[in-house]
Formats: sequence, C-alpha cells, structure tokens
Amino acid sequence: MRIVTFVVLVWLVIGAIAAGQRGYFTEAEQNCADFATVAVTVVAGPLNYAGVNPKVECELPQPSP
Repeated sequence: MRIVTFVVLVWLVIGAIAAGQRGYFTEAEQNCADFATVAVTVVAGPLNYAGVNPKVECELPQPSP
C-alpha cells in the first residue's frame, strides 16, 4: 500500500512540475477551462513529457438577468 501511495504522489508531483514549466500556475486565468487544463495536466503526470498536452474547453452557464 505504501508503494502505491508513493508512486501516485510522485506521478502527481511530476505532473505539477510539467504544469509549472508550461506556465499554467502564473499565466492561468480564473475560469473553468484554465482550471480544468491545469488539473488534467497534473493528473497526466509523466505523460506530459511523452507528448501529451491535454487541453480542456468548457463554459459555465451564465446567470439569467
């Protein structure tokens, strides 16, 4: 169980490093698409270095007037 936890933690840290190298933490706006792209990039982990560049597009419904 400890090994699985360690591997998952390392996987997510590598993904966070990749997101940081792409500038997602400093240049990201506060909207649904940018937040989701950062999250998917972190979850992709080392796959980012194998050419995976996940992007997410989403729109939240606007409140009615």
